[in-house]
Amino acid sequence: MSRPPRQTQMPTRHGVTASCVALPTVSPGAPPPWASVLDFLDVRLPKVGRAVWSERLKNGDVLDEEARALAPDAPYRGGTRLFYYRDVPDEVVVPFEASVIYQDAHLVVADKPHFLPVTPGGHYLQQTLLVRLQRKLGLPQLAPLHRIDRETAGLVLFAVNPHERGAYHALFSGRTLHKTYEAIASATEALSWPHTRHSRIVEHPTDFYRMCEATEDAVPNSETHVEPLEQRGPWARYRLTPVTGKRHQLRVHMNALGLPIVGDQLYPNVLHGPDEAEDFSEPLRLLAKSLSFTDPLTGEARQFESGLGLRWPSPA
Repeated sequence: MSRPPRQTQMPTRHGVTASCVALPTVSPGAPPPWASVLDFLDVRLPKVGRAVWSERLKNGDVLDEEARALAPDAPYRGGTRLFYYRDVPDEVVVPFEASVIYQDAHLVVADKPHFLPVTPGGHYLQQTLLVRLQRKLGLPQLAPLHRIDRETAGLVLFAVNPHERGAYHALFSGRTLHKTYEAIASATEALSWPHTRHSRIVEHPTDFYRMCEATEDAVPNSETHVEPLEQRGPWARYRLTPVTGKRHQLRVHMNALGLPIVGDQLYPNVLHGPDEAEDFSEPLRLLAKSLSFTDPLTGEARQFESGLGLRWPSPA
């Protein structure tokens, strides 16, 4: 299969970058599998719906590789790419703001509140940390170097320049970036401290939005160090130091230790599904507290600490 031509840089709209989809090539002499771009989008991205795709084409929200708007009856052209802009009707406003605690020519470090996703997806587009920062800072090429859960608050690193992302990504893949979190959960005397949890974290067999631990004899793929910092009545504040970065790792490990994090709507039981209305009064008590590393571009030692804190639950 021949590679589609290199695309031009698509402009952002309302702080949102364009998504991309490739149109499969057509063998010489063979009829195209779809008569029009609309037919292709309707089949390949059916969750959006044909009527919505038709409306997006009418509004100029679907572009070719030269950033030209395609008409609703535009013919299918295999071996090319389409670019389109997402829209989330009636998007719920997240009533909390992030703060920028550091910015230079290479990095932006943000302190994210609870409930705000890092990147667009699903029900969230404008109400995401990335889009808010791109608009606020006037940096349309800003890109996150890692992610934390929507429910988790705290530090997130962003690269300012696309060609520098690889150098910073290597910090995570090479495990040379040190991260600590804080969490509030039940106090316990059943464990010795500090405690290390090793396990194999896998996707939940029935709930796509959850993770779980495999059997005890499975080869571990995750590791977290846990130690208490402070106790207030039946609750304790813990420092969590992940060695690996599996999805929901800290939440899964704390739950496995019998210490589910206060406010967790997924572990041990699902109290709030992904499509249900959000309760902003009950955040997950999990905070990405600190980041430290040697900057691969400048050689400087970097140390950042979140200015946010965790609200203690009722003593009851």
